[in-house]
Amino acid sequence: MQPSSTSNIQLLGIPFDEYSSFLKGSAQGPKKIHDLLQFGSANGSTELGVDSKGNQRIKPFQMMRLEGAEHPFHSIEEQIKDLAFQGNKPLIFGGDHSITYPILKGLNAIYKDITILHFDAHPDLYHEFKGNPLSHACPFARIMENDLATRLVQIGIRTLNQHQREQAEKFGVEIHEMRTWQDDTEIKLQGPVYISVDLDALDPAFAPGVSHLEPGGMSVRQVIRIIQSINAPIIGADIVEYNPIRDVNDMTGMVAIKLYKEICGKMLIN
Repeated sequence: MQPSSTSNIQLLGIPFDEYSSFLKGSAQGPKKIHDLLQFGSANGSTELGVDSKGNQRIKPFQMMRLEGAEHPFHSIEEQIKDLAFQGNKPLIFGGDHSITYPILKGLNAIYKDITILHFDAHPDLYHEFKGNPLSHACPFARIMENDLATRLVQIGIRTLNQHQREQAEKFGVEIHEMRTWQDDTEIKLQGPVYISVDLDALDPAFAPGVSHLEPGGMSVRQVIRIIQSINAPIIGADIVEYNPIRDVNDMTGMVAIKLYKEICGKMLIN
């Protein structure tokens, strides 16, 4: 199956934070996002002119069931694979960033030569973190070593240590650090593209509701500008690491919804 402009978009929550290394709480993110979407304080119009509310190609929000699953990652992989086989493009709210690994395993069963566009303060390339190779600090090491993506482009990075530099070189990762980022940088992507947004890519001034606050990050506008510039088919996306326990006046939740709308708009157009 190849990416199709007529595919439906399945909104999906994955309430999983068992592999968070610092604070739990992101498992509560999907329900909070769902509640905010129902609240109606923002309309569904995207900046590209697509209405995300009432659109027949956007399927209602579903919460993935993981309770009782002996292997949660296997359950995530199989459910994503089933969705993709049915012609659906998953747009996912996490949960911690560890879920991106089984999501890509599921998509890789259908799509080949995937390019990942990854926004984050952290490269998440550790071979293992605190003894856990499935930690939310490790998903892109697992993805790249298992050849689940052909290309990995990371934007917003500002915590790159020596080990992760070596990992990036080993896997051929294209890293755009914040210290050298220029707004006129052109990111050329070829499809199929998967977008992964860790909300801590944003400066805490825009998104305080995350477990790992890392000052010096991106603005909401910078992220939106990059998303709107994509000129390739988008096969799925995740928005992860929203921790509503730490949020202020639902500000980060509304940022997540704004990013969802703009990603959704591009998925419907491309």
